[in-house]
Amino acid sequence: MLVALGVDAHRHADELGEVAVATGASVAFLQTGTPSVVDELDRLAAAGATRVELVGLGLGAPIARSWLRRVAAHWRRTRSGVEVVVAGREVTGDEAPLTSPAWEDVPGHGHHVLVCRGPRCSARGSAATSAAIDDALRAHGLGDDDVLVAQTGCLYPCNHAPVVVVHPDDTWYGGVDAACARRIVVEHLAGGVPLVGQRLPRDG
Repeated sequence: MLVALGVDAHRHADELGEVAVATGASVAFLQTGTPSVVDELDRLAAAGATRVELVGLGLGAPIARSWLRRVAAHWRRTRSGVEVVVAGREVTGDEAPLTSPAWEDVPGHGHHVLVCRGPRCSARGSAATSAAIDDALRAHGLGDDDVLVAQTGCLYPCNHAPVVVVHPDDTWYGGVDAACARRIVVEHLAGGVPLVGQRLPRDG
């Protein structure tokens, strides 16, 4: 099974499908795409597979590699009869779970920033937007307790891609390239003054 790891890997679904056909593999997505890893493992098990090797395809998401083993282990703990292998090692089900005491509480952040990684925003450079926000937050010493950043699927005003939203201020920004992303961090998140020119009007 070829597992696309990145949040916007669904953009490569056609190419992944071609590789899968050429190699006799199937395709699954760790996040935001379908089928999910668990759904594809269920399908293969129902089709009679006795061994499934998961090959993680980074596509810009090296951090997600550890999650591939966690998700496979989660599936393996409730199923038997199918050997699951990740990176050449069998998944036993004894690996780290999907839960942790550290992930119990909602972080005490001051701002929640949503970075759209839907197809249009991704095509217009939201990967660079996201990276610029992360870099600028680090440069200003702002961590998750200050600004919690989440990459999302489509946020809908696609004509304004890339789109970034700042809550609880209910401030929507459009056309957020890397330079604009840095300004959002400096002026809005660190300085407390929302940008004017990039703001999108919102009804209601």
